[in-house]
Amino acid sequence: MALSMYNHHHNNQRELSSTSLKQQQQQQQQMDTIKYVRYTPEQVEALERVYIECPKPSSLRRQQLVRECPILSNIEPKQIKVWFQNRRCREKQRTEASRLQTVNRKLTAMNKLLMEENDRLQKQVSQFVYENGYMKTQLTNASAVTTDTSCESVVTSGQRQQQQNPTLHPPRDANNPAGLLAIAEETLTQFLAKATGTAVDWVQMLGMKPGPDSIGIVAVSHNCSGVAARACGLVSLEPMKVAEILKDRPSWFRDCRSLEILSVQPTGNGGTIELIYMQTYAPTTLVSARDYWTLRYTTGLEDGSLVICERSLTPSNGGSGGPPAPNFVRAEMLSSGYLIRPCDGGGSMIHIVDHVNLDAWSVPEVLRPLYESPKILAQKMTIAALRYIRQISQEMSGEIRHSGGRQPAVLRTFSQRLCRGFNDAVNGFADDGWSVLGSDGVEDVTIAINSSSSKLPCSQGNSSTMLSILGGGVVCAKASMLLKNVPPALLVRFLREHRSEWADYGVDAYAAASMKSCPYSIPGARPSNFSSNFPSSHVVIPLAHTLENEEALEVVRLESRGFSQDGVLSQDMYLLQLCSGVDENAAGSCAQLVFAPIDESFPDDAPLLPSGFRVIPLEPKTVGSSPNLFLLIFFSSLSLMFTDAGLMFQDSRTASRTLDLASTLEAGAGGSRPSSDDNNELKSVLTIAFQFTYGNHSRDDVIAMARQYVRSIVGSVQRVAMAISPSRLNSTLGPKTLAGSPEAVTLARWISRSYRFHTGMELLLSDPQASGDSLLKSLWHHSDAIMCCSMKSNASPVFTFANQAGLDLLETTLVALQDIMLDKVLDETGRKTLCSEFSKIMHQGYSQLPAGICVSSMGRPVSYDQAIAWKVLDDDGTNHCLAFMFMNWSFV
Repeated sequence: MALSMYNHHHNNQRELSSTSLKQQQQQQQQMDTIKYVRYTPEQVEALERVYIECPKPSSLRRQQLVRECPILSNIEPKQIKVWFQNRRCREKQRTEASRLQTVNRKLTAMNKLLMEENDRLQKQVSQFVYENGYMKTQLTNASAVTTDTSCESVVTSGQRQQQQNPTLHPPRDANNPAGLLAIAEETLTQFLAKATGTAVDWVQMLGMKPGPDSIGIVAVSHNCSGVAARACGLVSLEPMKVAEILKDRPSWFRDCRSLEILSVQPTGNGGTIELIYMQTYAPTTLVSARDYWTLRYTTGLEDGSLVICERSLTPSNGGSGGPPAPNFVRAEMLSSGYLIRPCDGGGSMIHIVDHVNLDAWSVPEVLRPLYESPKILAQKMTIAALRYIRQISQEMSGEIRHSGGRQPAVLRTFSQRLCRGFNDAVNGFADDGWSVLGSDGVEDVTIAINSSSSKLPCSQGNSSTMLSILGGGVVCAKASMLLKNVPPALLVRFLREHRSEWADYGVDAYAAASMKSCPYSIPGARPSNFSSNFPSSHVVIPLAHTLENEEALEVVRLESRGFSQDGVLSQDMYLLQLCSGVDENAAGSCAQLVFAPIDESFPDDAPLLPSGFRVIPLEPKTVGSSPNLFLLIFFSSLSLMFTDAGLMFQDSRTASRTLDLASTLEAGAGGSRPSSDDNNELKSVLTIAFQFTYGNHSRDDVIAMARQYVRSIVGSVQRVAMAISPSRLNSTLGPKTLAGSPEAVTLARWISRSYRFHTGMELLLSDPQASGDSLLKSLWHHSDAIMCCSMKSNASPVFTFANQAGLDLLETTLVALQDIMLDKVLDETGRKTLCSEFSKIMHQGYSQLPAGICVSSMGRPVSYDQAIAWKVLDDDGTNHCLAFMFMNWSFV
């Protein structure tokens, strides 16, 4: 019996082993079949067509492909899956190989560039060593002999000795070809000495490190006549294409108003000489615009390089500057230009030099850094040219995808039109039809009107506007302010992200309606924050951005949360917005926020009437500056003068308007304010300009509305400045109380007491009987995010308080907190959970919510492990607000 059972068991084991071996052999055969399958050319062609449409098809799609394509009927879906995997792998390998080849070419060219830069620096060091030795020798000789004062017998440097016998140039006349060629050749020599030699002492800008993906090497001048900037970079465009782009200066230089080529003269060496008149915009309402009369020389060098150099024509160099233009200050362009060298394997190496004398003495002393800072020149011209060329290069190579179905050239045109329209509004040139109106007795806002047909929106392609029927024009209200210790990038970013802190929904509705055929009544003046009158929120829809994200073009959707006047425009409104300069580490960078009302589906030639803000730094911030004090000083753009005693207006009827915002901040325990050294303060100038259309019957009303609106924005900037000041939460002060809320100490006591009453646990580690200041401090520094929101039945809950962790989670400030709604923070799951638990919170007093995801005001997802919601009761036991505590939260 035992023997038969053993034999039976042994036979079963043999059968199982045989079956397992057969299965392994079948699987190996299948794998071999899949691995070594051969495809016919027709099959490969069919699979390639599918790959172009969908590189990673699903299992259902692969099965459908086998059924619908007869030539693939003999191939298993698993084999097709492996083919697509291999195809994606080959594509990835080719892409990586191409990228590495590109990087290698860039590194080779960059190495050559760095070696040239090293040679230049060695020459500069040798020159310094020589001059230093020569000076020591002269000082030694001077101490041994009596100095002859009747003549200059002591030479202090080798350079001075060379200048004792200057080379005499033959007289040159810019009115004949020979004279122009002589000036052009001299300009070429001087430019090359600056681009590759030691004619200017260059200091490299911080953060501009060379590399295959960097913008290049950027340097600024040190102790030279005027201001100068130099850049060296690599692009994947051929030299002729680069030259074509750089010559079209209005396309990339945003401050260029116009460039007119007066004459073109060929030269015997195959080059060309052009006489050019160029006008540039003024950056703010407080200074005049600049213009140039220049000679531009384009020629080739023996090594195959292409040179475009330029220089102003002045009586000192044998040229004629041309007649002066009204409202413009004549500036001088010293020898500047572009050296474009072809690179091995394609592409170009570009050397850019910009050297100008902007006549800084013609502007008030406090604003002279606008024209004396080489960093500002580098950001506006030198770096802007390199960035634009790199952007074009990336677009032509297909590395930048189209956004929203629009070509990159169209999006660039939108950006240029927004900047140009804003510059036109700030400058208000008379030849464009602008005229300045008299003030209402207070010189803080300048009003200009333009009834020229070219400024009307209908002239830009929209003939359906009512202005084309009723006539009218454009009103521009503008003002400028000097800011101290308010970072420009931070201010513009705050204005962009928290629009309701300064904008008026009614004014936005009027601006949007004026671009259409529908009427809309002019909103009246309101003294308080406008966002409370027309509650709304805005959603930013990105359209395009530059390679380094220093500039972004976007559509802003203003979501309506009620009915506007007369029931008109109750739907959402849209703005086309351009934001730039929000990088706080970019030295000399101008921060700007410009926008214009548009339709939801705006065409490529949509009419634009831009408004916005521009903040330009006046001087770098130094170590030891006090961030606790900042001033806002109003300037009149009409009657402003500066004296050694301070700032005052020429009009004796108008006193100096100075707002010391530090006086509105809460003082410390001693009631004293910290002192500040004026020389160490971060200064910048803010320019505000808003444009509105009007009909002939509503001109005066629109002017009054525009003036009052800009004044209200100036008041809002004060609140924004206090919110973003680095000292807005002084360590000795704690959080500020929000308007309309109970005292912060009382609210902290209510929050803590209500939590203990509902849950039976302590919220804060401090003694329940401790003083109110201790409770507030413990609540403020609590590790979990604690925030309160309103409990109004007829409105969506909005946040009214948050501790430091809560503000960090929401990525906002106490001032902007009331602009954030609860339903915008919670995701769909969180909203459903809160709705299901709301009745429990009302009856039981609190509820524990599961882990989930919420969203900050910047749109970033935030995860949390648990949340608790409870009712906050006041001293009478009445529901005051709803409190939330998000535990163990972190950004995803």
